[in-house]
Amino acid sequence: MNILTKFGTLAAATFLASAVPAQAQLEIYDDYEVSDAVWSISTVKVDANMGDYYLEGLRSTWIASNEVAKKLGQIEDYSIYASEFPQSGEFNMLLIVKFANTADLAPNKAKYDAFMKAWGETKVKESRQISKDLYPTIRTITGDYLMRKVEVK
Repeated sequence: MNILTKFGTLAAATFLASAVPAQAQLEIYDDYEVSDAVWSISTVKVDANMGDYYLEGLRSTWIASNEVAKKLGQIEDYSIYASEFPQSGEFNMLLIVKFANTADLAPNKAKYDAFMKAWGETKVKESRQISKDLYPTIRTITGDYLMRKVEVK
């Protein structure tokens, strides 16, 4: 076989392989299930040597507000994950909040009022100040995601 024949055969095989639709088609509920629970995940790039300062700010704002929401039953849980390689990649910290379902993300005046009553005006002012003054100087939010757990059967 000469080089042109080999090339033509390879090109034809490549074209046919790409034209055939994939045969493996999983079906939701038959082959896998998706959780009712949803996780809100923010990816954050914290500046070098600023991780402890960021965590200190989060303790007064994000963590404190999530504790209130958790006590009120508005969220199931929350977590912070920090990279062992903080200067590698697009982000070095994950802020994660678990909700029972997407309905918990919908606007709800009663839940908002209950949260604001528990959170208090002093905490609102304090968290706004930290969010305005500290966070922009030490971190960048690189992404926000709403994820569901997928379990393949």
